Amino acid sequence: MSQTQVISIDAMGGDHGPSETVPGVALAARSLANVRFLLHGDEAKIAPELARFPALKAQAEVRHTDKIVASDEKPAIALRRGKGSSMWNAVEAVKAGEAQAAVSSGNTGGLMAISMLILRMSVAVDRPCLVANWPGAKGLTTVLDVGANIDCDAERLVEFAIMGEAYHRAVHGVARPTVGLINIGSEDVKGHEEVRQAHAILKSGRFDLDYRGFVEGDDLSKNTVDVAVTDGFSGNLMLKTAEGTGRYVEAALKGALTSSPLSMLGALLARGALLGFREKLNPPRAAPLLGLNGLVVKSHGGAKARDFGDAVLMAAGFPQNDFAAEIERNMTRLSAALAASHEPTVEEPS
Repeated sequence: MSQTQVISIDAMGGDHGPSETVPGVALAARSLANVRFLLHGDEAKIAPELARFPALKAQAEVRHTDKIVASDEKPAIALRRGKGSSMWNAVEAVKAGEAQAAVSSGNTGGLMAISMLILRMSVAVDRPCLVANWPGAKGLTTVLDVGANIDCDAERLVEFAIMGEAYHRAVHGVARPTVGLINIGSEDVKGHEEVRQAHAILKSGRFDLDYRGFVEGDDLSKNTVDVAVTDGFSGNLMLKTAEGTGRYVEAALKGALTSSPLSMLGALLARGALLGFREKLNPPRAAPLLGLNGLVVKSHGGAKARDFGDAVLMAAGFPQNDFAAEIERNMTRLSAALAASHEPTVEEPS
């Protein structure tokens, strides 16, 4: 018999709480075998939702707490006040070995801070990052960071490149993923100092990476590289813009296809193709936090049931490959590369 997997859920996270997280777990559970769920949060609010899904109720255990991490709390406050909250307890279950992964759509900064404190870092990286699987013409591009780290220096960007490359190989099965840095142009002189310095370090050849240089925003939809690296500020802007664009195109298309009886008939005949088109427009609904000594998956704050269900499916299907050792090998080269990049240039005497 296969071993039962346990997923720990912050049922109170996000804009909607149990009214969307519980149905989301129920949606995911239909596609999962030998999986149980720990639902952390206010039992009085979770129980009525859980009663609507008898199959899930048989697979779930509710662990009551009336404490939550508010969506507007700063990470430092979440750390001070968050112990015993639904978010804290969801991550704590992974640390205790009760669950293989935790899923939350709550406060991103709070989730990262709490996860770092409880799980610690698994490799020699400073902070975890959020990674997204970005759909494009040829498949998926791994994009990181998409919101965990707002300010990133060159060292942090190189760390993201190392982690993203290892992640893409483990998740998507690409033997040697290509890596690029997102910038406002492909020329070496473009961009701010941090991205140019990271470019110089990666281009030095000190890392076992197939680095292709700078890429631009439109290269994501072209899948120009397998892994695209940026800071959390830019990455989150890109992600939110993609979400809004996808919703607008979907609404505009729906309006056009219901504007007349003839249009509605055409839409009915093309229903299968249109559903596939809608799916391709949808931006990534979940992002794992890379670099932790345990798996934490972040769903976006406005997640509806389907979105949260996708996050649960990602947590359940995340490869168990231990790619920490691979990341560690490249991280040992990073200090030397950074030291070399700061060495003053000595001119030859004339």
